[in-house]
Amino acid sequence: MTFQDLNLSTQLLNALTDIGFKTPTPIQAQAFPVVMSGNDVVGIAQTGTGKTYAYMLPILRMLKYSVQKNPRVLVLVPTRELVVQVIDEIEKLTTYTNIRTTGVYGGTNINTQKTAVSQGLDVIVATPGRLYDLAVSRALQLKSIQKVVIDEVDVMLDLGFRHQLMNIFDILPQQRQNIMFSATMTEEVDQMISETFIKPQKISVAKSGTPLENIQQYGYKAPNFYTKVNLLEHLLSDTETFHKTLIFVGYKKIADRLFERLEAEFPDEVCVIHSNKTQNYRLRSIEQFRAGDNRILIATDVMARGLDIEGVSQVINMDTPDYPENYMHRIGRTGRAHKKGTSYVLTTPKEEESLEAIETLMEMTIEQLPLTDAVAIATELAPEEHPIVKEINNPHKRPNNDDAGEAFHEKKEKNQKVNLGGSYQRIIKQKYKKPKTKGDKTYNQRNKKKKK
Repeated sequence: MTFQDLNLSTQLLNALTDIGFKTPTPIQAQAFPVVMSGNDVVGIAQTGTGKTYAYMLPILRMLKYSVQKNPRVLVLVPTRELVVQVIDEIEKLTTYTNIRTTGVYGGTNINTQKTAVSQGLDVIVATPGRLYDLAVSRALQLKSIQKVVIDEVDVMLDLGFRHQLMNIFDILPQQRQNIMFSATMTEEVDQMISETFIKPQKISVAKSGTPLENIQQYGYKAPNFYTKVNLLEHLLSDTETFHKTLIFVGYKKIADRLFERLEAEFPDEVCVIHSNKTQNYRLRSIEQFRAGDNRILIATDVMARGLDIEGVSQVINMDTPDYPENYMHRIGRTGRAHKKGTSYVLTTPKEEESLEAIETLMEMTIEQLPLTDAVAIATELAPEEHPIVKEINNPHKRPNNDDAGEAFHEKKEKNQKVNLGGSYQRIIKQKYKKPKTKGDKTYNQRNKKKKK
């Protein structure tokens, strides 16, 4: 298939020719007709597979010329770096058209951006926080938005943008097309899809986007988390083989816990990145790993999204991801640029179903290696592995039973009286009534004088 087969306009074809693109990537070929249909779309594909063009080509193909002031297409991305990147790609595609595009993001003067959006535009690319600020201040009107693209949605949710996203959805027109693209699928992403999308069509090309043929995959079965840690320490002790190892974990607190254990065993050889770390700390950790100052990098799925580090010798999955797409994205960090790579996945009995789902997606079985005698089987459990204790018979909780117990008895007659207030207040109320208006009060006072 070529771009000629996608029924693109002459202007878009000329722009693609200038860029040097002749054939669409799998995600671009599959997403084009679905986005063109106007239905809600959820696309899952790795970073670097052309997701930006996958949603922008059909959108620009349908976007007609207009001189209206308010934007018709909204693209939401998590960081200002991505705003600049997406704007750059859109400008390449709109070289031969008069489509007006503007990017807005935090960290810069908002008045400058207010001036830019007031001049009129067709496509706006924004981070959620700055977009909401512009909309609340009424500098930007969103009433004409027809299509909403949420790019890297799992990154947004991990960075805490869920509340801002929901606020933005509330002020957008109800009649719109929702388009979501992500490299990984999580429970939060699933929940957002169910809350905001209407019968979305799902496109997933994670499998074809991963160079499986260059990666040797192995697995280990371990009974618990700390046995996995013992296994990691055993593997990483081979410094020649594991000279540039990327370790993926599912949660930030587990990343910190693992970092403390490995840092004690391999001082000054381990670094960690996740969203709770400062920007300078994350950048420093990545640079130290890239330069070889640290040979071990621990990362969560989201923070490793934009990593493109050459020469990663191994990828180790500390946990078995619930979603197979996450596994595909992880192991794709090694074996890049036609080089060989190795991956390991560590699985507990509770994670075996997830392992089966991964093998089903890849249509292959991951070779399982036995634990050696050098790996001690831990008896200590991680906090997440402790069984949940259910209180069956709690003596401090009264059973919810409507029937009276054996010790129940009726109140005595003197205790059954209803408190009607002070006797003086009752007498006054009966004698003079409760005045409803000032006129009634005057009438009551006159009657009182007549009675006297």
